[in-house]
Amino acid sequence: MTRHNLPIIILAAGASSRMRGRDKLLEEVDGLPLLRQQALKACAVTNGPVLVALPTPPHARYDALRGLEVLPFAVPDADEGMNASLRRAFAALPSTAPCAMVLLGDLPDVTAGDLATVADAIDLNTGALIWRGATQDGGAGHPIIFDHTLFPAFADLTGDSGGREVVAQAKGRVTLVPLQGQRARLDLDTPEDWENWRRAQHPPV
Repeated sequence: MTRHNLPIIILAAGASSRMRGRDKLLEEVDGLPLLRQQALKACAVTNGPVLVALPTPPHARYDALRGLEVLPFAVPDADEGMNASLRRAFAALPSTAPCAMVLLGDLPDVTAGDLATVADAIDLNTGALIWRGATQDGGAGHPIIFDHTLFPAFADLTGDSGGREVVAQAKGRVTLVPLQGQRARLDLDTPEDWENWRRAQHPPV
């Protein structure tokens, strides 16, 4: 697996409001909290900084990242929506970064190999401005890599659009990178989602 140098931003500042008191990013996956798994995947594919957007401390998500070489940062206005995290993250990126990857914190099936596959697709000579993971049948998903020329556009984002306005600014200059199955879009937002996912991981004999 090729290691890259691009910054990776993990969006993990949301409130898990649909989990009815549980924190989806602290749900156990292969013996570790999902958030720690996501951070480990990011660290495995890049030598660049791994920035993790988190709620304001104190919060148990900080403990889940303890000992990892990541850069947690608080998003005090996270209640506004995902764009608050994106604004702060892109403002904190190194000015020399040619591109940066955005990874959602709640995609348990995305692998480190998937992140590397999308990063391997970067070609700054093709005119593409965005490279993004897709489902096997072509549905656009995550992770998403943005060319540095799009970074300033994140400064003006508000609300919870997840950066769709920036994708629109690319005007179709997007390269989709198919990943296996539906894992580029399979997020788990409710206890029922988690129950169904775990059942699929360990089907009855």
